Order: sequence, then C-alpha cells, then structure tokens
Amino acid sequence: MGLIAPAETSAADVVARDVLQRLEHSWNRGDGPAFGAMYAEDATFVTIRGDYAVGRDAIAAGHAAIFATTHAGSVNRMELIATREIADGVVVVVSRNVLTAPVGPLEGRHAAMSTSMLVRTAGQWQIAATHNTLVGAL
Repeated sequence: MGLIAPAETSAADVVARDVLQRLEHSWNRGDGPAFGAMYAEDATFVTIRGDYAVGRDAIAAGHAAIFATTHAGSVNRMELIATREIADGVVVVVSRNVLTAPVGPLEGRHAAMSTSMLVRTAGQWQIAATHNTLVGAL
C-alpha cells in the first residue's frame, strides 16, 4: 500500500489561514475592535445584507454592534477554500463561513461565502476588502 502525500501548502495558504483564524477567534470572543484591527485603515467591507462599510473603525464598530445584539453569543467557523497571489504582497482569499447563532434573525446555522483581498504593508498582512454573501440555512 502506497503513502498518500499531503497536499502542498503555499505561502499564500499559510497567510490566509492565519488571518482567518484570527478573525474567527475575535468573532467568537465577540470582540469588535479585535475583528476590525485585522483590516487596513481604509479597508472596505460588504456585509451579507449588502451594507457597505468604509474604514477599519467602521468595520470594528459594525461588528461590535452585531456582537452585542443580533449576533450575541454566535460562533463563526471559517474554512479556507482558495487562495491566489495576484501580485507580490497581494492575496485573494475565498472562505466558507458557518455561523451558529443562538438568537436573532440568523438563529440556527447559516453558511456564507467570503472573498477578501489581503495586502502586505511593512511586513504585516491586513485585509483591504471583504465581500460576504449569505448562502443560506444549513
């Protein structure tokens, strides 16, 4: 019986998994400022409802607001689907996110697909843009 070689992991995959893990941890702690800190100062964010936030502070405040209300106590699991390095220091990341919410308009389990552009500035990776799309209930 032959051994199956593990799938190769690119440098972009490593970066993407780190960013997704930090986003997931800050979401699951209900920490809006930590969630927002992952974003560039001038980042943009399109929510599952189509709302458009501009800037790290707006992204942090928006998440702090939902963590305190409609998404209080929710758990989000973020799975890397694909990465693509489109230029040195620029990576596009696609993830599947599964939200489990105990209350609110998304009570239950729901999936979303998210596309984010990561940029490396001064050796640090930040999110420049995110677009979320609700897939539906699970």
